Amino acid sequence: MLWLIIALILWVLLPAGIYLLYQKTVRRAREKEERAKKLLEEAQKQAESLKREALLEAKEEAHKLKTQIEENLQQQRRELSRKENRLLQEQERLERRAESLDKREKQLAAREKLVQELEAKAQQLVQQQKEELERIANLSPEEAKEIILKRVEEELQQELIRRVAENEKKIRELSDIKAKEIIAQAIQKCAVDMAQEVTVTTVTLPSDDVKGKIIGREGRNIRAFESLTGVDLLIDDTPEVVVLSCFDPVRREIARIALEKLIIDGRIHPAKIEEMVAKARREVEDAIIRAGEEAMEKAKVIGLHPEMVKLLGRLKYRTSYGQNVLQHSLEVAHIAGQMAEELGVNANLARRAGLLHDIGKALDEEGPHTQLGARAAKKYGEREEIINAILSHHGEEEPRFIESVLVQAADTLSAARPGARREMLEAYLRRLEQIEKIVSAFPGVERSYAIQAGREVRVIVKPEEIDDARAEVLAREIAKKIEQEMEYPGQIKVVVIREKRAIEYAK
Repeated sequence: MLWLIIALILWVLLPAGIYLLYQKTVRRAREKEERAKKLLEEAQKQAESLKREALLEAKEEAHKLKTQIEENLQQQRRELSRKENRLLQEQERLERRAESLDKREKQLAAREKLVQELEAKAQQLVQQQKEELERIANLSPEEAKEIILKRVEEELQQELIRRVAENEKKIRELSDIKAKEIIAQAIQKCAVDMAQEVTVTTVTLPSDDVKGKIIGREGRNIRAFESLTGVDLLIDDTPEVVVLSCFDPVRREIARIALEKLIIDGRIHPAKIEEMVAKARREVEDAIIRAGEEAMEKAKVIGLHPEMVKLLGRLKYRTSYGQNVLQHSLEVAHIAGQMAEELGVNANLARRAGLLHDIGKALDEEGPHTQLGARAAKKYGEREEIINAILSHHGEEEPRFIESVLVQAADTLSAARPGARREMLEAYLRRLEQIEKIVSAFPGVERSYAIQAGREVRVIVKPEEIDDARAEVLAREIAKKIEQEMEYPGQIKVVVIREKRAIEYAK
């Protein structure tokens, strides 16, 4: 019975449940359909909105492009208009120029015609004058032509000499100004004190009693001293003074230092003399190296071989015509370096060549110091420019580099400046005689006088043989002859004097 009730209930409730489930399912389906319709409507609305926005943006972009294209077109039209205006103006200018050229062509044609007419008249007048001259002078055309050509040739020669003299004068003035500027700038940065060296050195004694100690018993001390130093020790009646004499200044310096040490020590005997001479020799060797290194530093030169440094330091004890060779070498290095900087060439190389140009004077060997110096420079690895500067600074070899020429000029300047060197009277007189001899050998020279210590020569010529134009040529020829045949410091001024006097007596 229970099962029947349950089945009845199920039979009643099952269709109701199915119906309810169906209604619920239908309701859900309708809700979904409505939502789908709403979504579709919203999507359509958004699509319409996006479409309208895209159309608006496209229209705006099209408007911008249109505006930009129109602006570009207007700019191009303006540019074309400007170019067209310029072309029109250029065309007008060319037309005006063509008209001007036509006028000038017509004027030139008229002038050419006038010139032709004048030329024809001139030829006619020349022919008439020629015929008249032939008639008056009774000369043939060839003879008249020769006279005219000779006269024209003389006039042209005079004019040529005058113009050459004027141009030479201008060039000389400009060159002198520039050269003086360069040399002045070089010399003003190089000022050293010159020491006049001699071949003797004086040593002051505390008293005359020391002279007996220096001589020693039977002269053994003085003999030992002279034997060890190679210097003559002169002791005379001069109070409290002894003299060291030697042509080698290095030996003389060693002897001076040793003698002063012996005097201070007070113990003077052969063994002590030998000890002090050895100490003095070491001191002088150290001083030589220091002098060479200081000279390198002052000249701004680096990388010298140690043996070259020693040779350079030995120049401190060498003199030439009373001029200290090391100071002279430093002068030459500074002057050559300054001139090289002004001329834009290698200043370091010029200073090095100037410092080493007299290095041969430090060698105790026979032969010209240029050859000795070049040999030493080559031995210790110096460059070809340095070797050529050493060989050529006295004209024994042609300078092949600009630095060699600068060293040659700087050496002359350092040696020629006032007070730098002492010149022997015989050499001075010989130079004056040589100048006058060279000048007197020229034809037309009546007398010559070398004045101002040989820095000027006055030349008096025969006026009937030398005219004014020839006098200028003669001055140049004399100057070149002196340059070729003489060696002299500085420069020599040549003055040619031509004087013609007309004398008559009224009776």
